[in-house]
Amino acid sequence: MRTILVTGGAGFIGSNFVRMVLEEHPDVRVVNLDKLTYAGNLENLGEYKDHPNHVFVKGDICDAALVEELVGKYGIDAIINFAAESHVDRSLEEPGIFLETNVKGTLALLKIALEKKLERFIQISTDEVYGSLGPEGKFTESSPLRPNSPYSASKAAADMLVQSFGHSWGLRYNITRCSNNYGPYQFPEKMIPLMIHNALEDKPLPVYGDGLHVRDWLYVYDHCTAVWKVLTEAKPGTVYNIGGNYEKKNIDVVRLILRTLGKPESLITFVKDRPGHDRRYAIDSSRIMSELKWRPSVSFEEGLSRTIRWYLDHSEWLRHVVSGQYQEYYKRMYSNR
Repeated sequence: MRTILVTGGAGFIGSNFVRMVLEEHPDVRVVNLDKLTYAGNLENLGEYKDHPNHVFVKGDICDAALVEELVGKYGIDAIINFAAESHVDRSLEEPGIFLETNVKGTLALLKIALEKKLERFIQISTDEVYGSLGPEGKFTESSPLRPNSPYSASKAAADMLVQSFGHSWGLRYNITRCSNNYGPYQFPEKMIPLMIHNALEDKPLPVYGDGLHVRDWLYVYDHCTAVWKVLTEAKPGTVYNIGGNYEKKNIDVVRLILRTLGKPESLITFVKDRPGHDRRYAIDSSRIMSELKWRPSVSFEEGLSRTIRWYLDHSEWLRHVVSGQYQEYYKRMYSNR
């Protein structure tokens, strides 16, 4: 049986990946390492938490001794590193935490993967490492890295570390850079679940600046199937962009959420833009489509409908994650100061 170590497997994308693997690949055991910070939640795993092929360990990727112990104890074949501090706004408040987890944590994992001669190391990155686009064009894997926030800078640094381990010591790695994910179990500081939550509560929907920032949206399940393709079929040393090919203005996404929920557009509240807010991201996924025959399976409209339905059906989960601490953070981030 193949055994993989999934870091950050109780977070949004990581938990969806763990669920997919356990559901669709019964010959794979998942060792799930998560620190359970604000965005990591065992409720995200649901019934899969007790799956016979799932082992959960609470811990930090910066704890090299723990990671080394897990690799030896469970005979880990590959590491898929989803663990990260991932919210741009938080990185503007506390950039040091992002360097600690996203850079030093990745370095700790890389050292162990190299020492133990693991079959593969998959680094889950982001299109934000490329910076901002103008009104035309798309990011390709050969686009220069021009990160514009502490978050994206930390992810770009981690990507460079991964590549350096491959070049210098022959580590078998891949890097994936995805566009904006959405779907079930996403913590409600990110745009889509935040807007759904506020609309359901008839609260103002805070939209940065003029709302015309453009993002490419990727349904989380499609991201998970792409990562699996990379893990099982890609040549080592290859970088893959993963996008949904659905570019949308933020304001259009918010309006669609309101229409779907039958809520008035008067709930939209424009707030002061965040510092250095990248205007547009768009990603070219042609490499993974041609080389690994991956395609997104869900349109944005269908994915958003599924996501809204999920939040409607899981109001208890949403209530549990919206803590007092989150409310304080929310007020800091979205006040018109």
